[in-house]
Amino acid sequence: MPLNDAAIAANLDNVRRTVAVAAERWSRDPAGMTVLAVSKTQPPEAIRAAAAAGQRDFGENYLQEALTKIDAVADPALRWHFIGAIQSNKTRAIAERFDWVHTVDREKIARRLNAQRPDELPPLNVCLEVNVSNESQKAGAAPDEVEALAEAVAGMPRLKLRGLMALPAPADEFEAQREPFKKLSALFAQLRAKGHEIDTLSMGMSGDFEAAIAEGATVVRIGTAIFGARARRET
Repeated sequence: MPLNDAAIAANLDNVRRTVAVAAERWSRDPAGMTVLAVSKTQPPEAIRAAAAAGQRDFGENYLQEALTKIDAVADPALRWHFIGAIQSNKTRAIAERFDWVHTVDREKIARRLNAQRPDELPPLNVCLEVNVSNESQKAGAAPDEVEALAEAVAGMPRLKLRGLMALPAPADEFEAQREPFKKLSALFAQLRAKGHEIDTLSMGMSGDFEAAIAEGATVVRIGTAIFGARARRET
């Protein structure tokens, strides 16, 4: 059963406080942190409740589900982030309906998004997904491919390269959690040294966001800690 509005508001407040404490612990500015509410499988009512509590950034993994919710919520103040795998036949809708995409991992997808982004909209904010753990079953550009991909995306006028994203293999120990985030942070620094004006490190979820913050995260993706258990997704 979805949480009620008061529970979602209380959860959001707790998440914000926890993120702020972690940021201060690692000498980070809490004001520079964005909590991205991962709302996949949650109903529009839950998104409205979070929005009423001041949440503006929402992350969705499944395109058709997301489009239905974007239309149902119909709130122009919200920023919609696509954080799922991108198939070539889905790029037009993503380019037309989202403000951010965190999962660009190859030039072909970037070129389609650039070509399909409507001229009347601002450039689409893009993060490059990096497979920092070198997991064969996971999406993401290999670390040694990131610089070339960044150069390509930076030259596309309807995209705005904002930074990097990673979803590393889970780890229980804090120091083990930090290692892949440290690699992503190093890649981020390399791109900045090459002249890319990037500002976003999208990394860390409910179980490892403090390790991500310690290594420079600016966006943490939080779902169940805000909305409770995910609803069963219909197939």
